[in-house]
Amino acid sequence: MDKWLQDFAYRIDISWWIFVVAGVTAIFIALFTISFQAIKAAIANPVKSLRTE
Repeated sequence: MDKWLQDFAYRIDISWWIFVVAGVTAIFIALFTISFQAIKAAIANPVKSLRTE
């Protein structure tokens, strides 16, 4: 595969830290979203939601 990739005219080298930054960013967004939804559900009035059902 490395030999096949060497045939391309335009190549770039991707550092390992780019993958780390992308992974940490994805985890941060997931934790933020889950935390936001959990806090929103904890603050909500259960009587109000039961009335609508």
